[in-house]
Amino acid sequence: MNLSIRQLRADELAEADRICRIAFGTFVASPNPEQFFGDASYIFHLWQANPQAAFAAEIQGQLVGSNLAIGWGSFGFFGPLSVHPDFWNQGIGKPLVAATVDYLKQKEVRHLGLFTFANSPKHHALYQKFGFYPRFLTMVMAKSTHSARGFSPQQQYSTMTQQQQIQALEASRELTDEIYEGLDVSSEIQSVWEQKLGDTVFLWEEDGLAGFAVCHCGAGTEAGSNTCYAKFGAVRGSAAAQRFNRLLDLCEALSVARGMTKLVAGTNTSREKAYRQMCDRGFRAEMVGVAMHNPNEPAYNRPDVFVIDDWR
Repeated sequence: MNLSIRQLRADELAEADRICRIAFGTFVASPNPEQFFGDASYIFHLWQANPQAAFAAEIQGQLVGSNLAIGWGSFGFFGPLSVHPDFWNQGIGKPLVAATVDYLKQKEVRHLGLFTFANSPKHHALYQKFGFYPRFLTMVMAKSTHSARGFSPQQQYSTMTQQQQIQALEASRELTDEIYEGLDVSSEIQSVWEQKLGDTVFLWEEDGLAGFAVCHCGAGTEAGSNTCYAKFGAVRGSAAAQRFNRLLDLCEALSVARGMTKLVAGTNTSREKAYRQMCDRGFRAEMVGVAMHNPNEPAYNRPDVFVIDDWR
């Protein structure tokens, strides 16, 4: 087998997307694997955000798998990792993981994480070869949205002036740095805006930014039809519970404003108060995974942290 790992090319995105759907659909025994994920999309916009962080597995000129690295400052993760089922159990996943881990370490990422199937020892064993350790469960949760209050202009990135956007990005970096030193998701805010995948909502108080959430909305994004997906959200520590409720209000308002009927948001169960608060608001788990860490440390998966994300 002549396997090569290289960067994924633009002309391969459609095939990489097809392989990803088939791989995940086959693993969960979907009756129509090629339609897995529906009209949600991952490969295209992740590649567009950073082509250098997308890796392909090729055998004798044929694309057989891919993996993508995502760097949020001092924290990084990767996925979706996929290999066509015809090539499972042939040692292709390991070099794809190695390529993304090496890339993130070159970017001086201090802590690595990933989301994987909680009930798959095979996946756990693969990632443990790279120093990842399974810790707490991550709940990807959802609730119906029907009505919510509106926004002021400064609460949406899309309605800000260019100068206001610059200030909002800097404020977001300061907020996440308080949660975990060096954590920076400003690239996600910009990518969602530039690719028109959704919007970012901001919770402002008199003394500055109290919270924000980066959301995908609708078909062709990580959300899918009729869905608003909060990919990342966070609030400052002081009065965090009250701020978290208000941030979730903003996410629901965005969902309604965009004509979506469902809000999806994940959190790790080690963030006990945030998880319980979401349950109290009517969120219910649609998918359960396990967060794996390298090194085996909490990073920002701590009881005092009110953060929305799932590392998919």
